[in-house]
Amino acid sequence: MSDRIFASICLTLAALMAWGATIIEESFIQDPLGPKAFPLVIALVLAACGVAMLLRPDDDPVWPGRRKQIQLLWTVGAMILYVQFLPVAGFLIATLFGAAFLSWQLGASIKQAAWGGLGISGGIYVVFKIILGLSLARGPFGF
Repeated sequence: MSDRIFASICLTLAALMAWGATIIEESFIQDPLGPKAFPLVIALVLAACGVAMLLRPDDDPVWPGRRKQIQLLWTVGAMILYVQFLPVAGFLIATLFGAAFLSWQLGASIKQAAWGGLGISGGIYVVFKIILGLSLARGPFGF
């Protein structure tokens, strides 16, 4: 039963994401795919996962213990904070802290998580900003 509830939530989120993507205003200067393509692809994948869970639910799902549930709540909170601080702190800084926190949650030591956050943030910046020339949120330092 819980798989079907979660599948329904996934399908609802996919529909909301697809609707949100369709109302994105497009400028006259943009890439051939436009700003709607990526969110629509993510919504499609989320919907496919929801349909798969509806068609083949787990007979006896095992829910995580209280400790894992708290970790999941911390992770969701971190993602919400990431979205809130992205326009303020910029991509590099927000992603550094977000990736470091998520690495730590996945079991890295604090030192490993810090280096991981730095590598992930810098690596994504190089690929998306420098190589692909895409626009990322600028921080207080202009990058």
